[in-house]
Amino acid sequence: MVNNTSPEGLRKLYTTMLTIRRLEERLGELVEQREIQCPTHLYIGQEAVAAGVCANLKPTDWVFSNHRNHGHYIAKGGDLKALVAECYVKSTGASRGRGGSMHPAQPEMGLPGSPAILSGSLPLAVGAALAFRLQGKDSVAVVFFGDGATNEGVFYESLNLASLKKLPVVFICENNLYATHMPVGACLANTELYRKAAAFCIPGLRIDGNNVVEVYKESGKAIAAARRGRGPTLLECMTYRWRGHVGPSTDVDRGLRSQAELDAWMARCPVDAAERLLKEKGGLTDAEKAAIEENIAAEIEAAVTFARRSPYPDDKELLTDVFKEGKCR
Repeated sequence: MVNNTSPEGLRKLYTTMLTIRRLEERLGELVEQREIQCPTHLYIGQEAVAAGVCANLKPTDWVFSNHRNHGHYIAKGGDLKALVAECYVKSTGASRGRGGSMHPAQPEMGLPGSPAILSGSLPLAVGAALAFRLQGKDSVAVVFFGDGATNEGVFYESLNLASLKKLPVVFICENNLYATHMPVGACLANTELYRKAAAFCIPGLRIDGNNVVEVYKESGKAIAAARRGRGPTLLECMTYRWRGHVGPSTDVDRGLRSQAELDAWMARCPVDAAERLLKEKGGLTDAEKAAIEENIAAEIEAAVTFARRSPYPDDKELLTDVFKEGKCR
């Protein structure tokens, strides 16, 4: 594993973040053009969390996500063409056109799938961690969820069992300050979400989710602790989504947040911050940045072309993988 605080490591983190950013921007355009018509939740503004956490993971570790999953999928090494094709609900997609934007899966890369139900990934991650323990594996389960998920009962149930059994699971709360369209302070009495871990004897920490180096270091400690049998950790990553809850709009015109608030967070862009740091360390020239941008753009357009040319699922496959074939035990 590359030391991601070195220029080489930072460059990899930056490239991952920039890939996520450019992909999400392109998907937003395709949604506006009605080429992509499934519900699409964009990850723009939160790239440092996915990139920083997943840089610490092994291929055998599993990532559980949610409806806003594209960043996690890319950072864990998911296939870009398969993701875009899934957004087009094509048969070549990551879930063979059955899931759309919210449900890509690539199990061989440690991406078993992402439920869209609020907090639905939490018990799945805990269950996977228990399975890893019973099977004698050194794998770790990482689950990404938003601030709104902490308002669900299963959040507390999951923390409790994970702590009770000291399971190898890391809880990554991406606090982007809004649960759907509701400010976090309007629905949660305690907005310091990391403090909820103390009730279950779990380490809890709030970090700057826009600082990819801080995310990388702190999540690395949590993942290493889980792998060594020390149990779970809850990390609250403070960040902000630039687009609305679903789709490419900002929701500013709907009165859900102010332009001043959005501008303030955009000035703290995690991708720009990573670029500045990389240049300060001598790890990126303007020519190298242009080359990275060009490569990413080409990869994304190749994925879009692949998705456009791919067929839709055949009607005859409507019930495939829905019912078990053959005799049940």
